[in-house]
Amino acid sequence: MKLFGQISAGTIARTACLALALTNQILSATGHPVLPIEDSQLETLVTTGFTVAASLAAWWKNNSFTAAALIGDEQMAAARSAANTGR
Repeated sequence: MKLFGQISAGTIARTACLALALTNQILSATGHPVLPIEDSQLETLVTTGFTVAASLAAWWKNNSFTAAALIGDEQMAAARSAANTGR
């Protein structure tokens, strides 16, 4: 039985992040801070995290701005669709 072979890496990563966030929240609520961070450090960490996440998303995703690039995206989608349907 290939249970873990069917689960995507994204699902595993999101689940792990959720588990860490929930653990951190529970520990913080019970008065056991996981990371002793000051407010200014927290602000810097959060804004840096958003910047890194936005940068990685922009770098990874196909960002087509020109008309030629948009037409190319449509042709690629059509070719992938045709390949998936066996045409």
